This record gives sequence, structure tokens and C-alpha cells, in this order.
Amino acid sequence: MIRYLLIMLLAVSSLQSSAQKPAAPKKIVLTKEQLKDKIMGGWAGQTIAVTFGGPYEFRFNGTFIQDYQPLVWYDGYLKKTMLENPGLYDDLYMDLTFVDVFEKYGLDAPVDSFANAFAHAGYMLWHANQAARYNLLNGIKAPQSGYWMNNPHSDDIDYQIESDFAGLMSPAMPNTASRISDKIGHIMNYGDGWYGGVFIGAMYTLTFTSNDIQHIVNEALKTIPSKSAYYQCISDVIKWHRQYPNDWRQTWFELQKKWSSDIGCPDGVFEAFDIDSKLNSAYVVLALLYGNGDYTKTLKIAARCGQDADCNPSTVGGVLGAMLGYDKIPAYWKMGLKDAEPIDFKYTTMSLNKVYEIGFKHALENIKRNGGSVDGDKVTILTQAPKPVRLEQGFTNLVPLQKIDLQKEVGREDLTFDFNGTGFVLRGEAEKKNQEAPDYVFEAEVYVDGKKTETAKLPTSFTARRQELFWRYYLPHGKHTIKVKVLNPNPDYGLEASGYLVYGNKK
Repeated sequence: MIRYLLIMLLAVSSLQSSAQKPAAPKKIVLTKEQLKDKIMGGWAGQTIAVTFGGPYEFRFNGTFIQDYQPLVWYDGYLKKTMLENPGLYDDLYMDLTFVDVFEKYGLDAPVDSFANAFAHAGYMLWHANQAARYNLLNGIKAPQSGYWMNNPHSDDIDYQIESDFAGLMSPAMPNTASRISDKIGHIMNYGDGWYGGVFIGAMYTLTFTSNDIQHIVNEALKTIPSKSAYYQCISDVIKWHRQYPNDWRQTWFELQKKWSSDIGCPDGVFEAFDIDSKLNSAYVVLALLYGNGDYTKTLKIAARCGQDADCNPSTVGGVLGAMLGYDKIPAYWKMGLKDAEPIDFKYTTMSLNKVYEIGFKHALENIKRNGGSVDGDKVTILTQAPKPVRLEQGFTNLVPLQKIDLQKEVGREDLTFDFNGTGFVLRGEAEKKNQEAPDYVFEAEVYVDGKKTETAKLPTSFTARRQELFWRYYLPHGKHTIKVKVLNPNPDYGLEASGYLVYGNKK
């Protein structure tokens, strides 16, 4: 009897141990050729699609492109655009900045390596990227450079369009891509702006395990905290796609009604222009779901949704390119690609041909360090179940109240204005009156209710400029007086305050 009881206890213990033991991670096996084909498809796909969408970028804000308007594509268009309009490819040369750092310093390169390369690159930047660059050049390091209190553009699309590399170097490993995005995405973004890059990176990783777009979208969303506004917005698109499965325009209208009110980006508040990550990610998901794996249909829907109509097609083109693989991207879209592949992207020493090789190399290294293996031509990947990153949200409880036009030059006379609310953003720029003159750096102080709160440098250089002059959030509710005093006025240069936004608390 005692022996029987011992056997039963051991059996129960064994069952409990087995129940508590987590399931072993799944493995997938690809040939090197299959893996490289998908990585090439991701890089080629986004290059093709950003070229296609280029002419429509922010030309259709708050409206979609009607069916009767043709969308241009022809043999030779890709090479022509790369040579004649190289600035269009910020999606690519920003990605390649980070790829180059990995190549030079390895997969464990510290965040400062990426931040310094980004801050000192020769290309022009806008929105969250430029605000972050200014912060980095003036002593505010990452991740504070992207934090919303230091960067009014932190919810903008910037890292979303630059995150492709994180997914392509992390095949079937969404959590590994998220860790890369945590390091690099916070250089320029925070909250919803960061989530855009996490989500896009995750979708790329999942194209290595699935050809089902709905599955890829739903699984990638698991990397985003469910309490975030970003998650709720993308969930709405998925819901509306089920509700209106044959009418992408109806889903577009639902998005406009619920999610098109930007509260962060000073260029988008009170304007039809919307570079917010949530809305543009929603257009990406809308195009992927309604395109249902059809490359042509997906690209055209993404472009016709408007707003960032080159970056959004670029994202869907890259995701589908990775899913289909380079060889299965339709021949129509690869017209002229071979002629474009040897061309270095401006501001880089990297072409598509080079990044195909480097991206493949980084993916193999990342696979091995995350439990996979490479044995001859066989690549074994330890897949990962997507896990949500931490919850963070900017601009909470804030609502825009007013947009006031000023158009005043600040210099010999101080600028003073009053407002009722809890915050403000003063817009404007430092500029050269003679474009042949050397650049100049204004120094200015801002006073809130008589107390100096900041001294800032305001360069005339476009690449070093401060995106906004001054801002402040979460002041006590009520009337406030703002004064801006220039310490080194110069009659040969101008400092224009174009206007300001007023914020209050949500009721």
C-alpha cells in the first residue's frame, strides 16, 4: 500500500512538473537561398513602393485619391527617380544608417553609436527625426531625445518608416526585433510613434513564417500593449475590415471619423495634414487587409489612402516583398529594378545590391545568437511568440485649444504673448536674410510667468535647426505670460515667430 501511494505521488509530481514546464519553442528550417530571397524581397519591395508613391506624398490630406486618377509606373521610372530625386528615399537611407552601424560595430553596438551616426549624417530631416537630432546635438541623449516632453513630434511616423531593418534582420523573431526597436526607435520617438516601428518590425519578422496577411497583422499586434491608443486604432481597422470586407473606403471613412485628430505634431494640429503614426499605420494595415496578398492591389490602396502616400506604400511593399520573396514580386513592379540595384542611395555608400548581402549576413548572425543555427545550406530558426512591449503614452490628458498666428520677428524687441490653458508650442524659425552668408546661431531665453525656464540655441542651418522654438506642457491651468528674449540679435539674420498652439486639459 505504501509503495502504491509513493508511485501515485511520483506520478502526480511528474504531471505537475510537466504542466508547469513551458512548451519548447518551435523551429523552422529554411535554405540560405530562401532566407536571402525574402530579405531581398523586403528591401526591393520598399524601394519599388516608395518610388511609386512619391508623387502623391502629402498631396491628398484628409481625402483619398479617386479611382479616375492614374497612378504612374513605367520601365525606367525607378532608376530615373533614384538619380533625379534621391531625397525621396529617406525611408531607405535612414534604415541604412542603422544597418551601417551594425556592420561597423556589430550587433551589440551601443545606442550612442546609432544616435551619433543619425545626428551627424548629411541628410535633411523633419519632424521627430529633426527634433531628436537637435536634442542630440545639444546634449540631450537617447532615449530622452525622443521623449515626448522633449520632442513634440514623438508620435509622428518617423521610426515607423525606418524600422524595416529591425524586422528583416530578425526573421521569425518578433521579440528580438522589438528589442532592437527599443534601443533605436527611442532615439527619435516615444509612445505611439515608437509603437509604429515595433509593429512594422514585427510584421516583417512574421513574413518568414506565414503567407496569411490577416495572421501576420493579428500576430504583430500582440507586440503592442492593448491599453495603448495605437493598439486600439489598429484593432479598429481589423474590426472594420470584418464589418466592411469589400469596401476599403468605408473603413477609411471610419478612420477619419475616429482617429484623424492629431494632438501632438505642431504641423498637424488644426490642419488636414496628419503624419501621426497611428493613422498612417492604420492605412498600412487597411491596405494589407484589403489587398489580401495581391502586391498591385495593396500598393494602390496604400497610395490612394493619402497623407504619407509614399511611406505607407513603402511599408506594405516591403512587408509583401518579404512575404512573397524577391523572385515572386510581380515582374511589372520589377521593371528597371536591375538598373537601380547598383546605385548607392544618397548620403550612403550602400546600394540595394550591397544591402541584400549585408542584411542577409546580419540575419544569419542574429539567428545564431537567438538559439538558431546555420549548418551548410540549412538555416534553423528558433521562432518566437510575440510579446507586448511596455506601455508608454505621450500627450495624455492634453487637448489643443487654439492656433494663433503671429508672424513676428524677434530680436531687438522681446516677444510677449498671453494664453489661457496648460501648455503652448511656439513655432518659428531662424533664417539667413542673405543666403550667401554663413550660418548663424541665435541664443534665446524663454520666460514663463516671469520665470526663466530655458535658454536655447536656434541655428539658421537647416540640418541643425530646432524644429520648434519653445514649448511647455502641464502648466497650471489658467492665464500665462510667455516672453522670448534674444541674447545676440543680428540685423543680418532673422528669427521669426510664426505662431503658437495653446493646450488645455481634457475634461
